Amino acid sequence: QVRLQESGGGSVPAGGALRLSCAASGFTQNTNCIAWFRQVPGKEREGVAAIYTAGVSTYYADSVKGRFTISRDNAKNTVYLEMNILKPEDTAMYYCAADSRRRCLDYGLGGPSQYGYWGQGTQVTVSS
Repeated sequence: QVRLQESGGGSVPAGGALRLSCAASGFTQNTNCIAWFRQVPGKEREGVAAIYTAGVSTYYADSVKGRFTISRDNAKNTVYLEMNILKPEDTAMYYCAADSRRRCLDYGLGGPSQYGYWGQGTQVTVSS
């Protein structure tokens, strides 16, 4: 079993920055690909970024390229999402997800069905 815990959300003005953290515990050998998704009420969950934890591959949604950076600290079993130049449309609940099957290497960021483990989410609110 893998447990994922997000932290770092909050409220910032447009143009601001936040860093989200996703701490993995339990059977972390099953966290080969870790991704961040976001969701607003009434909309589908949207992939934001993903990282292959055993290598250097990263994947981003077009909407966040150049503004968000995903990184990892394997010693701490933690993945980070550095978010800069935040926009009101970035407002959402942000979720951390993990895939044990390394599918990000073949399919990139992918959709929610590619990930079998999920955290509870952390809210990000960007005011205009």
